[in-house]
Amino acid sequence: MTALLLVDIQIDFLPSGALAVKDSDQIIPVVNRLMDQSFDFIIASQDWHPKNHSSFALTHLKQPGDLILWHGLEQILWPVHCVQQTSGAELSPSLNSIKINKIFYKGTDQNIDSYSAFYDNEHRKSTGLVEFLKEKEVHDIYITGLATDYCVKYTVIDALKLGFNVFVIEDGCKGVNLHPNDTKDALYDMQEAGAKIIFSCNLKF
Repeated sequence: MTALLLVDIQIDFLPSGALAVKDSDQIIPVVNRLMDQSFDFIIASQDWHPKNHSSFALTHLKQPGDLILWHGLEQILWPVHCVQQTSGAELSPSLNSIKINKIFYKGTDQNIDSYSAFYDNEHRKSTGLVEFLKEKEVHDIYITGLATDYCVKYTVIDALKLGFNVFVIEDGCKGVNLHPNDTKDALYDMQEAGAKIIFSCNLKF
C-alpha cells in the first residue's frame, strides 16, 4: 500500500501567513497534481497549537528565532502560528482537500513542540499516524509539504526509523531557511538517512 503525506500545508505557512515560508504557494499545484495519482491513501498533518504554546516567542516575551531551553529541550521560538480553530491553522484553500482521507494533528501539547507528523519532539506521544499506516498496511510513503528543513525533515526521519520506504518529493516541498543552506542540508540529511529524493515529474503509478 502507498500513502501520499501532505505535511502542514496551512495558511499560516503560505507567503502571507504568520510564519511565511517563501514561495510556499508554488507547491500547491504540484501537490494537487500528485493527488490525482493512484495512491491508496492521501493523508495530511496540521500544526494545531493551543494559545500560548511553548514554541511561540510571544509566550516567553522573546523574539522569533531566539533559542531557549524548555523542559530540558532546546526550542527555537517562532511567531504565533496555527492556533487551534483560527483561519491560519486551516489547510490552504487552494489545496484539493476533498481528496484527503484523514488528517492528523500535531503540536497540541502546550509544553512541547512537534515537528514530526508522527510524534512530539521528545517522542512522548504519537499523533496516531503510525498506527493508522500500520493498520492499513502502508509500506511506501511519499512526502510533500512545509517546511523542508523542519516538519518535513523530522517526519521523514521518523518514518524511516519506523521502517517505511520514504520518498521525498523535492518540488512538493519548501523550506524556511533560517540559515541559507538549511533546505539543502535537510535534503542531504534525509537522503543519508535512507530517503529517496525524487521530483513529481518522475512519479508515475
